[in-house]
Amino acid sequence: MNDQHSSPDFLASGLRTVRVESAAVQRLQQAINADFARACELLLRCEGRIIVTGMGKSGHIGRKIAATLASTGSPAFFVHPGEASHGDMGMITKRDVVVALSNSGSTAEVVTLLPLIKRMGVALISMTGNAQSTLAQASDVHLDASVESEACPLDLAPTSSTTVALVMGDALAIALLEARGFTAEDFAFSHPGGALGRKLLLKVEDIMHTGERVPVVSPDTTLTEALLVMNAKGLGLTTVCDAQQHLLGIFTDGDLRRALQGNISDLLHASISSIMTRNGKTVSKHLLAAEAVAIMEQKHITALVVTNAEQQVEGIIHLHDILKAGVA
Repeated sequence: MNDQHSSPDFLASGLRTVRVESAAVQRLQQAINADFARACELLLRCEGRIIVTGMGKSGHIGRKIAATLASTGSPAFFVHPGEASHGDMGMITKRDVVVALSNSGSTAEVVTLLPLIKRMGVALISMTGNAQSTLAQASDVHLDASVESEACPLDLAPTSSTTVALVMGDALAIALLEARGFTAEDFAFSHPGGALGRKLLLKVEDIMHTGERVPVVSPDTTLTEALLVMNAKGLGLTTVCDAQQHLLGIFTDGDLRRALQGNISDLLHASISSIMTRNGKTVSKHLLAAEAVAIMEQKHITALVVTNAEQQVEGIIHLHDILKAGVA
């Protein structure tokens, strides 16, 4: 115990922990070797699921590894070794690959499963800090996750060892992700909820204004009439289209300001075709909403007209709607 008059040096303790764990992760590079490649090949060939198991702190790390694998294209789930001995072994099939974590390599609950795993003929990858342990020796591939010491000054609390195991799990997941050609869209399907899912899945067609909500005028419409249409729709622009809804131009608030600075006589009765913007930027309804935001930011605009391959107007997407959807 510290003397009641002394003050603990929290900063020194925190920095020491970071240095010890950083050094442990740096040494882990030596374990990214032929055994690591064999483990990746085994997991890549897996026809079933990747079953991750571990007890205590290793179990907590195992849950995270399983979650990372599952969300990056490698179907996986966690099985508690204690529960496996009481019925959950039925969740494991011959087509699966088991990844077992144990720093000592001799955790009783995990070792108990070894005869059953071997009897089923299930491939086993171990991740331990002891290559001579029971678990390491029984596995088809052993991944060295050993550390020189824990960050804990008592060298007891799992700290460096759990960090190294977590990084090794991430290394496996990312290696498999790259081998599978996993894409951002694939990732989005594993994360449909929240901001991430919206950013990667929401398309322009999901939030664009369509039908009667789209302001449309003909090229011979007067500025006065066009302004009435713009005001009614509230999008800060109107499309200018022919009878077949082909886009001829766009008239925006910015065009109005520029027209007011010009020398057009009787401006309010001028045809919209004489002051509209031609060849304005348009997008496809299949574009990701996040990509539409990027275009708006690049062009310094707040709305985009959505057209099909024949340049017929299909809708309008506005920055406010994208923000409301939580994409940007």
